[in-house]
Amino acid sequence: MKFKAFLTENGINLLEKRTLPALDKMGKVSHLYLTRDHAIFLHNLLNGHGIQSIAQFKKEALFEDYRISSQNDDQIAFSIDLTLLHRALRSILTIYAESGEAHNPPDFNFGRLQIKLVKKLPPHSNQPMPFLTFETKGSKSAVIQDVPISKPLSRADVQELQMALDGAQEMPKTLVKVPELNSLQNFVDRMKHVGDVMGVSISKYGDLHLQMSTTLVRLGADFRKLMVIGEHADERPEDGNLSAQSRTERAVQRGDAMTVQVSVKHFFKSLQCSLARPDCAFYGIAPQVSCLTVIFQFFIPGTRQTDKSISLHCRLPVLDPGSN
Repeated sequence: MKFKAFLTENGINLLEKRTLPALDKMGKVSHLYLTRDHAIFLHNLLNGHGIQSIAQFKKEALFEDYRISSQNDDQIAFSIDLTLLHRALRSILTIYAESGEAHNPPDFNFGRLQIKLVKKLPPHSNQPMPFLTFETKGSKSAVIQDVPISKPLSRADVQELQMALDGAQEMPKTLVKVPELNSLQNFVDRMKHVGDVMGVSISKYGDLHLQMSTTLVRLGADFRKLMVIGEHADERPEDGNLSAQSRTERAVQRGDAMTVQVSVKHFFKSLQCSLARPDCAFYGIAPQVSCLTVIFQFFIPGTRQTDKSISLHCRLPVLDPGSN
């Protein structure tokens, strides 16, 4: 199997400044799944434990001269330490910039950052190991950074990963849009010191209600009249003066809202995706109440049009109602 490509300036910025810092908060180790058309970072899709995150990029969003081949329908997947990946990318950019050659007019082969899969013999070993390698060439030198990776997944494991990815694409019937993530982040930042379990309610009216209760404290946040995608309904006029909790309970009884309990730690961790600088987020509860889904949306710079070359979403496992 072979893979090599050149990172574009936009691709370097997306990975080094935005995506890798966010994904590293999801978990240190991720699968990197490469296909003919996409590069996909996947957390926890095979083990089924903890928060799942999926960051998918069309190859043009990150690379040029993209080449991949394998006997498994040109699909390659492996595990990689995101901290090491981020460190190697930052390091090679810093070294190259400090060399002064980055400011020279490069010809076509110089000054470009290549990424490729290689096998090398590590020090004090007689067994070749796989690496994801960054390499950039100047007129007088070349800078190389190697990131160790797992043995590439077998055909059966890649198929299992693809099936898990397909299953994770199932969207909630109702999604509410939160354009301002800072207020949500500030509230959850306070909540994480109070307890471990949080109730999340989403209504077809465009309400997102968060609540945490302990024997001593009850905290809640109510985000109302948010934009709704999918199934929606008009709020009953008689509910207008009710408390957030009573209003939510009535909506659940009518089938106009759903409530789940999730880990505060998972919810807070999902909000770390703001490091990727999304423009807004959508929240929804998946069919059969299987998970809380958070979809982050990116706009094409300078527009309000969705950038379809990037997608990022998280799936938070639902806890048993007796967890708190």
